[in-house]
Amino acid sequence: MSFDPQRQAMACPYCGHVAAVQPQQQAAPQQQAGPQEQAAPQQGAPQAEGQAAQGGFGTPAGGGQAPAPAPGGERSLQEGLQMEQSQGGQGYGTQVRTLDCSTCGATVNFAGGEISSKCAFCGSQSVIEQQAHGNVIRPESLVPFAVNQEAAKQKFQEWLGSGFFRPGDLEDAARVEGGIAGMYVPYWTFDCAVQSQWRAEAGHHYYEHELVTKVVDGQKQQVKERVRKTRWEPAHGHRQDRYDDVLVVASKGLPEKIADRLATFDTSALQPYDPRFLAGYRAEEYGVGLADGWEKAKRKVIADQDRKCQSDIPGDTHRNYQSQHQFGQETYKHILLPLWIAAYRYQDETYRFLVNGQTGEVQGEAPTSWFKVALVVLVIAAIIAGIVFAVKAGKG
Repeated sequence: MSFDPQRQAMACPYCGHVAAVQPQQQAAPQQQAGPQEQAAPQQGAPQAEGQAAQGGFGTPAGGGQAPAPAPGGERSLQEGLQMEQSQGGQGYGTQVRTLDCSTCGATVNFAGGEISSKCAFCGSQSVIEQQAHGNVIRPESLVPFAVNQEAAKQKFQEWLGSGFFRPGDLEDAARVEGGIAGMYVPYWTFDCAVQSQWRAEAGHHYYEHELVTKVVDGQKQQVKERVRKTRWEPAHGHRQDRYDDVLVVASKGLPEKIADRLATFDTSALQPYDPRFLAGYRAEEYGVGLADGWEKAKRKVIADQDRKCQSDIPGDTHRNYQSQHQFGQETYKHILLPLWIAAYRYQDETYRFLVNGQTGEVQGEAPTSWFKVALVVLVIAAIIAGIVFAVKAGKG
């Protein structure tokens, strides 16, 4: 059985049986690993052909303990960082096989018997089967697929045909390599409280009338004009803010510039993680660790906090801005977000596209028709030349 986005339930493709996904009861944080919760083999260790590994998406490695969740599924960031340093994790709670792509660096886990010879992110065939990693941090929640594969294919075709500057034959000539794959992509979300102190020089504009020299009809003349000046005063202040679900993509296979454009995920739709949601789909193992993810989140928060602080500065402008930010109450979640992903080829070049598995939004890379670009430039140049000619003719 696999998860059906339309029914939002488990469905058998052969007999049509449908079963609801009920969240599984997770073990208490202090519970020790049972007989089946063995330490995962080391990365890259030999594995028998056809054998599925309990790891990567598995149970606590070596009987490790997970940090206790805070209300709302949040976990203590400090405890999570300590767990990451000690190489302890819970994995995903289901048997998987793992492929590492040596081209883009993605590590993709396959639940069930599915396996692929190509990377879903870049289309490369340079993939190597590895032992599943047993020390990854288990997701707290995920957003289930709401867009099915057929709808994703249709949106991709519509996207290929849109955009004036794309080649005219792109829709017919583009070849999808390896099909379109349903992929749960790893993200970190962070919550925190921030106290900010700032100081700056606040500028207040005022106006005075002054004599200025101007050229009028070829003659220099002194005329009285209203001139803007600025009065500078020291200013300082502070503010307190809270941030909820700051998203940081933890994928290696998904380019950050594309991931940042996928801003339509609704994290209020997160559901408690259950490994059965992975049935029929793939899941990328996070390549950006918790510590690195937190550093990226802090940079996002600080940039936003600086914007807020600067908007608090009185007056019309400011200079010599300085700030200090103190973080507290930091929590995190490891979540999985649904994407339909594929690589397609056009004129021997590989491009990637993605369909948001929750909203249907399409993002991707597409070739440019430089003939159309040149044509538009010539048309604009002709219009400008026509306007200049008309102006000169009018003066004549």
